[in-house]
Amino acid sequence: MANNSTPRLDLSKPRYDQSVFSGRLRHFMETANPLNVLVPSKRLEDAAKLVTEYRLHGTAPPGTSEEQLWKAKRLYDSAYHPDTGKKMFVVGRMSAQVPMNMTIVGCMMTFHRSPGAIIFWQWVNQSFNAIVNHTNRSGGEEISARQLMVPYAAATTAATVTALGLNEVAKRLPSLIGRFVPFAAVAAANSINIPLMRQKELQAGIPIVDESGKKVGMSKAAAKKAITQVILSRIFMAMPAMVIPPFIMNNLEKRGILTRMPWINAPTQIALVGLCLVFATPFCCALFPQMSSISVSKLEEGVKKDLDPALLRVYYNKGL
Repeated sequence: MANNSTPRLDLSKPRYDQSVFSGRLRHFMETANPLNVLVPSKRLEDAAKLVTEYRLHGTAPPGTSEEQLWKAKRLYDSAYHPDTGKKMFVVGRMSAQVPMNMTIVGCMMTFHRSPGAIIFWQWVNQSFNAIVNHTNRSGGEEISARQLMVPYAAATTAATVTALGLNEVAKRLPSLIGRFVPFAAVAAANSINIPLMRQKELQAGIPIVDESGKKVGMSKAAAKKAITQVILSRIFMAMPAMVIPPFIMNNLEKRGILTRMPWINAPTQIALVGLCLVFATPFCCALFPQMSSISVSKLEEGVKKDLDPALLRVYYNKGL
C-alpha cells in the first residue's frame, strides 16, 4: 500500500526509464492511448489531486495501492501540461492524435485531386496542428493572438501552395505519385508551423534545469534543439500513415474495387491511417526524451557565464 511504511514513489518522473527508447515507448503507449480522451473530467481532476498531494506530502488516502498511484500518474501525464500543471485542451493532447489525425489525414488523402478539397482539408489540418503546437509548447508561456495567427496563416498557406503545386505536377505522373502529395504538404507545413508557433521560445529561450530539476536559466540554443526534435518527430509520425495507405489504395484502384464500391474509399483510407497512427504516435513521441539534454558548451555565452562551472549538461522540456 502507498503509505509512510513503504518506499516513496517518485511521481515527478514517468514510471519507466526515460533514458532508453523502450522506456519512453512504454510511457507514451500509456499516455498517448486514444482511450484517454474518453476519461471524464472529474476522474482526471481526481487523478491530478492524488498525484499533486502525493508529490507534496508523500502520502495517499488509506487503501491506495502503488498501482493506483501509477494509474493516476498516467492520467495526469496524458491530460496536464508538464511545465504549468494546467489541464490541456482535449483536442491538443497526444491522446487525441489518433482519432483526430486519422479523420483529417484520411480525408486529405481521399480528396487530394480537387483544388477546393485540398484547400479545405489543408486548412482543417493546419487548424488542428496549431492547436496541438500551442497546447504542447515548452514552458507554457502565454503568447498573443498575433503570435498565434501569423504561424497559423503561414503554415496553412505553405501547405496549400505545396499541395496545389505538387498536385498539378502529379497529374502528369502515375496516380500513385499523386497520393503522396498530402505528405509532402504536411512535411512542408510542419517545418513552418512549429518554429513559428513557438517563436517566442526562439526569441526568449526555454527553461533549462540541472539534474535535480532546479531551474538554472533560459536558453535559445536549447529552444532550437527542442523545436528541431519536435519537427522531426512530427514528420516521422505522419510518414507511415501517409506512405503505406497510398500503396494499398492504389492497388484497390487498379483492381477496380474503388470503381465498383466508391463508398469504401474514405472509410478504408481513414481506417488504414488510424491503424498506422496507433503505432506511429507513441513510437515517434518516444524518439527523443521528453526532458532532453544539451551540453553546456553549446549554450549561449551569456547563459554559460551564470552557470556553475562544474555543470556539464542541462535539461529542458522539448515539448511534443
